[in-house]
Amino acid sequence: MNPTSKTPGSPEAELTEAQAKLMEAEAKLLDRSARTAGSDPNESHPQPVTTARESRPTIPEPAREHAPAKPGAEKLPENVAGMLCYLLGWVSGLIFLLVDRRPFVRFHAAQSVAVFATLSILLLALGDFFLGAIFPHHAGVLLVLRRLLWLVWLASAVVLMLKAAGGERVRVRFASQYADRAAHGH
Repeated sequence: MNPTSKTPGSPEAELTEAQAKLMEAEAKLLDRSARTAGSDPNESHPQPVTTARESRPTIPEPAREHAPAKPGAEKLPENVAGMLCYLLGWVSGLIFLLVDRRPFVRFHAAQSVAVFATLSILLLALGDFFLGAIFPHHAGVLLVLRRLLWLVWLASAVVLMLKAAGGERVRVRFASQYADRAAHGH
């Protein structure tokens, strides 16, 4: 007896029979889909029908809804993006203000720009270049004020980052008015 011969009832014979039935079913489906495609009155020539034995049909991918791609910043959760607005002061706030369109993130970005730009201008004014050059005898007082302003910068950055990470909108006086307008597009 030949080992490749298929006896009735053997697993090889059942597999061959199942493959034949599958190919017949595929041929019927292709024939049916070709007939429905050929029934279009605008189509003058129906498509030729290929049987399953001639070629394997390609199975179409399931239809996917293609949503518009989100910018990189909008892939972040809102609370993380809001927290990152305060990370580098007004610079990161400005980046998120230009890139992200979500109201929560825009609020924190605009508030970061307002708060930290103001602090940066004050630090610059208290520095050696401006007031230090004008009032050289008060350099010690200006240095103490500058150090206190750096502590305010650091403390406000940490507090605002933690509050934004928790999903809260902390309203800094004067800066929150600007942030509300930026968040709502006014």
